[in-house]
Amino acid sequence: MRTPAEFGEVHIPGSINMPLADLGRFASELKARAAGKEVVLICRTGKRATAAFEQLLGEGFADCLVLEGGIGAWLEAGLPVNRGHKAMSIERQARIVARALAAIGSALAAVVSPWFLLIPGCVGMGLMVAGITDTCTMGMLLARLPWNRAPRAMTCAAAPSAVVLHR
Repeated sequence: MRTPAEFGEVHIPGSINMPLADLGRFASELKARAAGKEVVLICRTGKRATAAFEQLLGEGFADCLVLEGGIGAWLEAGLPVNRGHKAMSIERQARIVARALAAIGSALAAVVSPWFLLIPGCVGMGLMVAGITDTCTMGMLLARLPWNRAPRAMTCAAAPSAVVLHR
């Protein structure tokens, strides 16, 4: 349930990548490939994997689990991983964008028009809603950007992931 960049940074050997944003596109292929196997969903902390779990249950997956604590818990346990280049997490990207929008909106309000204060105000409200609901709309939008997505031509079988199919 991690982005391709997050997966490339660190993943469990033998896992395949299935970003949450692409789950609907690959659900039927994953269901066929996972027949008779237990599917373990993994993300950074467990939140995206839990969302994927609920989606897959709706698709009829019977043997589906979420790795509690995500890849972080796996790493803390000292279990084996494959490592690649360092990637910027979606959460970090969201913090950067939110702070940049607040700074730009404030600067424009000081120089151009006080109406630009709506930008940092909206960002602040969005962050408050994200905290209350435990969902981040900005993060979901950032996950759809090209550097955070699998290529369109990629299939479930070829996807590098955070879904581990135990044999």
